[in-house]
Amino acid sequence: MTNAATQPGNLPIRMLHDRLLVEPETDASERQSTAGLVIPATAVGPKRLAWAKVVAKGEHVRQVDVGDRVLYDPEERAEVDLGGKDYVLLRERDVHGVAESDEADGSTGLYL
Repeated sequence: MTNAATQPGNLPIRMLHDRLLVEPETDASERQSTAGLVIPATAVGPKRLAWAKVVAKGEHVRQVDVGDRVLYDPEERAEVDLGGKDYVLLRERDVHGVAESDEADGSTGLYL
């Protein structure tokens, strides 16, 4: 039983239980500080979390939806190649946060 709301139509996989399949955002080899300094990828620093987009979820995932942008630890992951594209397999409990969507119209959603 494949639910169109939880499974992408172009992936030949169905996620089980509390698993998430995410597409990691491309990590630039160099990043720039707020002061404008370029930090090379080889610089050792504190552990950094990474962002990814959820492309499929299992039936027992409760807090995350397909299309959400999630924050996870890139060192605690399992990678999978599907159709020549790399994805990351996570448990729902391995997700540290979900990005809030930006409201383009600026409304607060309050009834006045």
